[in-house]
Amino acid sequence: MSDRTPMSREKTKTDLGPDALLPHNTRRSLPIALLRAREAVMAHFRPMLARHDITEQQWRVIRILAEAGRVDASEMADKAFILAPSLTRIIRSLEERGLITKHKDADDGRRVLLEIAPEGMRVIADVSPESRAIYEELEARYGHERVEVLLDMLDELASLND
Repeated sequence: MSDRTPMSREKTKTDLGPDALLPHNTRRSLPIALLRAREAVMAHFRPMLARHDITEQQWRVIRILAEAGRVDASEMADKAFILAPSLTRIIRSLEERGLITKHKDADDGRRVLLEIAPEGMRVIADVSPESRAIYEELEARYGHERVEVLLDMLDELASLND
């Protein structure tokens, strides 16, 4: 029998206490690292969006509409990662600015369908060249292949919820 009691025993890497799998510091915490990376990337995009008087969330909404066409509001919340109450305010603002249109579904009056308006497409056309230049700068600094691998890894990580 060991002469070491639980109180006197030294912790080793093989001891699995309740927080043995937690990172030793926040620099190695996956959620915090993902937030740091997001902020590092968005720091390049925020000034551009501000020059065009559009928020990050508004940009996500009009980009999704430009790609997908007509989208149900609940589907938009999922695709844009925006909570429904916030999305309601964003939709109102974008509609008031003439960037999107909102329609009731003819088959289901409770369902709201969103569509990008011509003015929204003009914003996309105005912002896209600057956005593309920022992507190119980031790729030049980080490497095209590394960006592609990172995107693949992030897609794989995001699929854990599927």
